Amino acid sequence: MDRIAKIKELLDEKKALDIMDYDLRDTDYFVDYVVVATTMADKHAKALLDHLKKTLKPLGEEFLGVDESDDWTVIDLGDILIHLMSEEYRAKYQMDEFLKEIKEKLRG
Repeated sequence: MDRIAKIKELLDEKKALDIMDYDLRDTDYFVDYVVVATTMADKHAKALLDHLKKTLKPLGEEFLGVDESDDWTVIDLGDILIHLMSEEYRAKYQMDEFLKEIKEKLRG
């Protein structure tokens, strides 16, 4: 199973909502992939992060950085970014629209 599919599977196991992935390899964006998922609450985001760490670290995945707030958690895996966002923040910051635009504008 590829890394993106595994990340999406793990998020789905713990009930993350509206899980989307964006392949940005053919752009000049600073990562190859972005995964975005909606969380149900702050504690849900923490549970998702813990689940990802416990499962992916033994598989050799390196967590280069994690930036957490109540509404938005960003996980940096080097070539993959994972955004865990509250429904309100996902709507407010329109991350999905931003990534779609990046794909169109920065196409290699």
